[in-house]
Amino acid sequence: MKRILWWLIAGTRGGETRARIIRSLKERPYNANQLAEELGLDYKTIRHHIDLLIENKIVVSTGKRYGAMYFLSPDMEDSYEEFESIWEKIKNRKK
Repeated sequence: MKRILWWLIAGTRGGETRARIIRSLKERPYNANQLAEELGLDYKTIRHHIDLLIENKIVVSTGKRYGAMYFLSPDMEDSYEEFESIWEKIKNRKK
């Protein structure tokens, strides 16, 4: 999980957006529309990043595509401290 998180957050464009999604989903489940509103981003942008996070087993969903609710996967829940550590290193590097 550590390598996947480094790649998704630090190794590719869009890492900051994915980190914001992960942090939001840690607080509570959202659907894509709610995430777009919460983060002030376009729905299509959220869908793109959610699909990437699902593909890499960071996020899981319940329900149909439009109304699906997204949650952190059990593996991501277990690795959340590692994510926070990576995010702190990346955030401090950007300053």
